[in-house]
Amino acid sequence: MTRGYSLEQDLRLLINNPKYSDLEILCEDEKKLHACRAILAARSEVFDRLLYNGMKESYEKKISFPKIKSVGMEIVLEYTYTGSIKEESLTKDNIIEAFYAADYFQLPDLQNFIMKVFKNTLEKNPTENYSPELLSKFAGKMPLTEDNILLNLLVEAVANIPLNTIEFGRLSIAGLQFLLSCTYEKEMVFATPEYEVFRYSAILAAKHVSNDAYSTLMKQLPTIEQMQIDNSVQIKNKFITDHQNVAKELEPLIEFINFKRIKGQILADVIDPLEIIPSKVILNVYRDIARSNMPNLNDTRGIPKTLYVWDEKACGSNLIIEDNGKIVQAEEDCIDHQCVRGTIALENKGTFEWDIIIEKNCSWSWIRVCESKNFNYETFAGNQPTGRVLGSGGLCNSTSGFYYCLPFHEDGARITVHLDMNKRTCAFTVNGKKYREVSEWDNLPSKLYPVVSLNYPGRFRIQPHQKNV
Repeated sequence: MTRGYSLEQDLRLLINNPKYSDLEILCEDEKKLHACRAILAARSEVFDRLLYNGMKESYEKKISFPKIKSVGMEIVLEYTYTGSIKEESLTKDNIIEAFYAADYFQLPDLQNFIMKVFKNTLEKNPTENYSPELLSKFAGKMPLTEDNILLNLLVEAVANIPLNTIEFGRLSIAGLQFLLSCTYEKEMVFATPEYEVFRYSAILAAKHVSNDAYSTLMKQLPTIEQMQIDNSVQIKNKFITDHQNVAKELEPLIEFINFKRIKGQILADVIDPLEIIPSKVILNVYRDIARSNMPNLNDTRGIPKTLYVWDEKACGSNLIIEDNGKIVQAEEDCIDHQCVRGTIALENKGTFEWDIIIEKNCSWSWIRVCESKNFNYETFAGNQPTGRVLGSGGLCNSTSGFYYCLPFHEDGARITVHLDMNKRTCAFTVNGKKYREVSEWDNLPSKLYPVVSLNYPGRFRIQPHQKNV
């Protein structure tokens, strides 16, 4: 390419090019890179202080960075020379090293770009989530502080993955410890019941001790699904190879596991006999049970992960489900209102919140919760026996209609449903304004589903409640 037409392209010719360099950089992995000290100093105050400080670094042609690997330094050089990074330059193998190097050389714009790339990767390839590996690398590379934005993104990403689906070896003990400490008693989405948190932690600790200990605990600790199949599952052999060493490896994780969220029977029949948990921890839970002083806790910390998508098997015949279940669209011949419900039942204790975005308004838009039993998806929800609906005219319907909120007959209207299964109450936020609990909807069932009613040209999106919107 002819030089002189693109400053960025011309500067790329200088990157790690010994012909145009006057400085040799030695990295942690002993790889040598070439650079121009003037460019580095002009672009980073850290480089400026290191290379023009009047000390030996000011005139020597070599400088060492024993804590920065070459893959991270290469990204820094690309950015300092050109002011940009090609997205494909960042991979799961270098993104943490690059972030660490950007932090070291105080390049906040580069850090922001790295975080943006990571977010985009998760959105584009949710099934190829390598955040457990990244969290483990981060734990071994950088201070684990809660004000680190990339670290928080990693914690959020891993928290959304059921731990029993993460192969042992992908997540380190240090990474797991930080995950559990950041989510302990915090109001954030978490996908793993507390017993599975203990199970994963114990097996991971055993894997660090010996293959025998790992194999034994894999057999001794059933998953929740296995226990549901066989209610009689319990520890048949108390002896665990190296159980004292397993207990020691497990120790840093114990304080971030809430054993009060685990059923007493599982605690007594499965966990206690292993003898890898301090007796005082188990004893305190037993005491609370004996005193009937157990708090009313869910079996999953934080906010249980709920997959809010529409169910193709519970959908009117003239409605189409799109975007992996997130959108329901009424076909042109859908003249009368039809219904669709969500896939996941909302039951037990807890508060559930989801957003309905009316991407395309129809004659009347209706939002509700319903039981699945005897529900007809081919007709309007409000005419059915359990018809509790909120209409786009601001009208609530149960046994009789009443005005609940301002009308929302417009494209882009956002309605948040707040369902409190502890109190069996429901409330709505419409376009940012929260309205009262619908006291007229008494005796809500113990098992409910999100439901909407629409006709052509209606197009509704469902998603977890976005609190920052």
